[in-house]
Amino acid sequence: MIEDVKIDSQTGAAGGTPTGGQEPDRPASLGKLVEQISEQASQLVRAEIALAKAELTEKAMKSGIGIGLLVFALLILVYAVGVLLLAAVYGLGTAWPLWLSALAIGGFMLLVTAVLALVGVQLLKNAATKPESVQRVKDDIASIKEGMHR
Repeated sequence: MIEDVKIDSQTGAAGGTPTGGQEPDRPASLGKLVEQISEQASQLVRAEIALAKAELTEKAMKSGIGIGLLVFALLILVYAVGVLLLAAVYGLGTAWPLWLSALAIGGFMLLVTAVLALVGVQLLKNAATKPESVQRVKDDIASIKEGMHR
């Protein structure tokens, strides 16, 4: 009796069913099912890891922007302190308009600093949360364990 043999292009293994008598769509054996579950579980874990990496990359980028804004806010704060000190010096030594204008500029710089710092802190808080895919991986593992106990 001659058999039709199929060669798997990925593994190079020979397989197939004989041409005579057996049904081609019979149920898969328990070993095949376990192999498929194992393969699908590993594919799922790889996909979830890739998603977690992408989420962490995005959060790192947002953290970098937040840190950059905080550094810029600190730089402005340094200049604001310098201007306020200059305003105090002019205020003590001269008449009203000179120190008042320097004080107004310094106050405006402090306002800009506060806004930038608040935006930077908010970005850092948003980036500090756990990626959603970590919880999905835990849920997947729990489901697989539960399915194995049945």
